[in-house]
Amino acid sequence: MATFVLVHGGFTDGSFWGDTAAGLTAAGHRALVAELPSTGRSPEDLGGLGDDVAEVRRLIDSTDASDGPVILVGHSYGGVVLTELADDPRVARSVYVAAARPARGRSLGDLFGGALPSWTVAHPSGLALGTVDDAEVTRQTFCAEMTPEEWAPWHAHQMGLLSSNAALSDAATAPDPTHPATYVLCERDAAMPPPAQEAMAASADRVVRVPTSHWPMYVDRDGFLALLEREAEPADARSVGDAPSRLSP
Repeated sequence: MATFVLVHGGFTDGSFWGDTAAGLTAAGHRALVAELPSTGRSPEDLGGLGDDVAEVRRLIDSTDASDGPVILVGHSYGGVVLTELADDPRVARSVYVAAARPARGRSLGDLFGGALPSWTVAHPSGLALGTVDDAEVTRQTFCAEMTPEEWAPWHAHQMGLLSSNAALSDAATAPDPTHPATYVLCERDAAMPPPAQEAMAASADRVVRVPTSHWPMYVDRDGFLALLEREAEPADARSVGDAPSRLSP
């Protein structure tokens, strides 16, 4: 048994991890889902990176030794939050899923060269970023494997806002890591370009490359669950090819 702390990315909320959390729980693990203050619907109420880190620390604080090893899983922007917790002694491993992993003193915005990606727009308030109001663009960006019909509810109801501070200006302190990290690199990603992922994965202890877009957990749910469960195993218990999934390394 392990405790997985699931950290969503920008423009969505904890419901993003619903299927993953349910699958981990069914397999006998504990799944804790963060609700990041930097994301939501009201730009005036959004927090920054420090607030997000505090939320994840709160979840880690709720665990004890009987809950098994703590595995942090961060998707997309959620990787910035994981980077701030790289020296937490209670964490056994961090898993970055197509996730931002900025160097010390750098922000998420720096990873995109200071320019907004074409699929984002600035909110009129100036306090947040949103996604473009074009369902086909967002589908191709985040999960091109879904049909337009499958994607429509996500575009209509799940695409929220991300704090401008968290997205563009809050710089990572990126403490020296004291636990290992795995980077899950999505080779067909249109949101986080694979070359940028390669650069961020270079310092990871383990790299898993998967042939999917930005949301591998929705392309192959069972394969993604198997991948996460492998990350909770002791390093000497893994063997490269023993996970029956196209998301296997």
